[in-house]
Amino acid sequence: MNYIGRFAPSPTGPLHRGSLVAAMASYLDARAHGGKWLVRIEDIDEPRCPPGVAEDILATLAAFGMRWDGEVVWQSRRKHLYEAAFARLGRWVYPCGCTRREIADSRIGIAADGAAVYPGTCRHGLAPGKTARASRVRVPDAGDPAGVIRFEDRWMGIVSQQLATEVGDFVLKRADGFWAYQLAVVVDDADQGITHIVRGADLLDSTPRQIYLQQLLEAPTPSYLHVPVVTNEIGEKLSKQTGAMALDTEAPLAELLRAAQFLGLQIDGPPDSVEAFWTVAVTAWQMRLRLDGTVLPLPAIQPAQ
Repeated sequence: MNYIGRFAPSPTGPLHRGSLVAAMASYLDARAHGGKWLVRIEDIDEPRCPPGVAEDILATLAAFGMRWDGEVVWQSRRKHLYEAAFARLGRWVYPCGCTRREIADSRIGIAADGAAVYPGTCRHGLAPGKTARASRVRVPDAGDPAGVIRFEDRWMGIVSQQLATEVGDFVLKRADGFWAYQLAVVVDDADQGITHIVRGADLLDSTPRQIYLQQLLEAPTPSYLHVPVVTNEIGEKLSKQTGAMALDTEAPLAELLRAAQFLGLQIDGPPDSVEAFWTVAVTAWQMRLRLDGTVLPLPAIQPAQ
């Protein structure tokens, strides 16, 4: 199989140390396998994507020596593909008139990502006086073996999720009219022929939903690898919301070495240039993962400063 990987940042803010770790892992895995590394700008949530941020991300990747293959893909320009996939799902999709408050009040549990598990209120039709707000995809009932999604993550090991009780019917088209991340990412990965997905563990809980959509759309399921996320001094994931600082493009080598240390890569030297770093980092990644699915234990990791 020809390896095709990707890095798919959401341009809501500049790249920071946490996003560099995810970018590095996906880049190294593609290069270690002699494969392609694509870049996709996931700007489907347009109101949250300020002008110029995507271009800044691309410039940062280039400054850090990460060269992508082919043209950059922009989700905001691919809405016709999401519409076509949505239409193909047909009977699996239904309109939902519930507000967030109503879902919170009637939830049957809390998902791993903190969202309320949808109780299926609108599964059999909208209540009198209700109007459609969002569109949801129906998951198999609790107890149906088809509703248990199980896969082996190359870093995290075996992952299993019961969709009905841990997620519920989930949104494909939002109340504001924008396509949901879960649908867009599945359509894009299939359209681009992605064979291997390497990303942060904050997206691990989303993977079963994406595999379920792949099954409904008869799309192939890629290999998955979710790396640990970088946290701040109080254990929060680094993000724009938690005050993550933009990467220092004037000192790329220092930032790269810090990210490599987080991933447990043994970098001797240190290298004297960005180009030299990537040469030794590919070898270090090959040793770290052994490319046979075996992941060595992580060393102790210090929170980002």
